[in-house]
Amino acid sequence: MKHISKLFAPALALTLSLSLAACGGTSPAPSSAPASSEAPASSAAASEEASAAPEAVTLKVGASPAPHAEILENIKPLLEKDGITLEIVEFTDYVIPNQALEAGDIDANYFQHLPYLEDFNAKNGTNLSSAGAIHFEPLGLYPGKTASLDDLEEGATIAVPNDTTNEARALLLLQKLELITLKDGVGLEATPLDIVDNPKDLKFNEMEAALLPSVLPDVDLAVINGNYAVGAGIEGTVLTTEDKESEAAKEFANVVAVRTGDEGKAPIQKLLAALQSEENAKFIDEKYNGTVIPVF
Repeated sequence: MKHISKLFAPALALTLSLSLAACGGTSPAPSSAPASSEAPASSAAASEEASAAPEAVTLKVGASPAPHAEILENIKPLLEKDGITLEIVEFTDYVIPNQALEAGDIDANYFQHLPYLEDFNAKNGTNLSSAGAIHFEPLGLYPGKTASLDDLEEGATIAVPNDTTNEARALLLLQKLELITLKDGVGLEATPLDIVDNPKDLKFNEMEAALLPSVLPDVDLAVINGNYAVGAGIEGTVLTTEDKESEAAKEFANVVAVRTGDEGKAPIQKLLAALQSEENAKFIDEKYNGTVIPVF
């Protein structure tokens, strides 16, 4: 998950109005000719066709620009077949989308994992729930001044996210690569203070996750969230990532969030069906090359 901030301009509600204008003039004289038998049949067919067409619905979904809004853009044609017009409202922070959802300004959002959503509810008194999991954004190790792990020298600096969850994930990834060893059992609460073996005497630059791509020229390596890597256009340079079957993948899949009680609504279910379709999974795999992974 895939964390930047920006002021949100609340979406304007669209008001549709239909007006009927009466036309003046002399009414034609009634005809004595029998009515055509084709007219009623044609009208009946048109009526049946109209009743068979899906009811038009506009669904407003808040999302981070990449990859969430890009993924939503891909499923627009699928939803149009179901009579749903998808309106994507982009946010570049992780607070306003939940506030907008709680306030009813949008119908759903797609930018966060479940632990963040649950923590947000607890701290802000909101009543939001996950309608379903869509993808996992693995943390990846990206080259800065050092091009590869083989070239990593003693005393090198590695930049990592400074928020509790993502920092622990970064350290677990470095442990998987045998660059450090952590205390047993620290798991997703690990910090640099839990490192018990650091053979290369690596230094850690802890910073806001959103800033990590920008500091690559100044550090040897950086562990970066998938969404920020995609946003910076560096996903193709990744050296390695968290595994799809990792503890983090199971815990931090990104979800579609809705107001509690809306999970079963038809438009939300159709949104999930499109996001979890084989067509969308193929799009994610081909576009993001492992930096975004479908979990359905």
